[in-house]
Amino acid sequence: MSSTSVEYRSARAERRAARQRSHHLVTADENSLADLEVFLATLPLCATGRIFVEVADQADIGMLQAPPRMTVTWLARSTRSGAPGTGRGCAPGQALSRATCAWADEMLCDEGTATNITLLGGYLGTADIVEHLTIGLSVPASSIHAPEQFGLLPIDR
Repeated sequence: MSSTSVEYRSARAERRAARQRSHHLVTADENSLADLEVFLATLPLCATGRIFVEVADQADIGMLQAPPRMTVTWLARSTRSGAPGTGRGCAPGQALSRATCAWADEMLCDEGTATNITLLGGYLGTADIVEHLTIGLSVPASSIHAPEQFGLLPIDR
C-alpha cells in the first residue's frame, strides 16, 4: 500500500471521527426559534444529526440555516392529533415530544456515537423528552442541555 493511500484513509477516518463527535439532536418550538438560529450558527459545518421544530400551523414553517448534514423536521400542531383515542388536537409540546422520543428510540442505540442533545422547546415537551432520555434510555444528563429555568437537569453536571 502506498503512503498516499494510507494518508487518504487516515484523512477519511479523521473526517468520519469528526462527524461522529459532532452528532446532535436539537429541539425547538415557535417561541425558541431565535435561540435555535443562534445555536445552529455555532455548529461546525460537519455537524450531523436531527432538528425537530414544533410550530402551531404550517404557515409558521420557515427556513433554517443548518449544517448540510443535519435533517430539519417541522411539526405543525394543527395537522396532528392529540393523545390517541381522545379526539383532541395536539397540545403544545406534544408533537415535539412524540417525534423526538420516537427518533431517540431508534437512533440512540449505538453506544459508540455520542449525541449532544439541545432542547430549546417549551417546558412540557422538554420535560417529557428529558424523562424519556434519562430514565427510558439511560442517556446521561451531562449530554443534555435544556433551559436552566426549567430545572429539569442537575446544575452540577
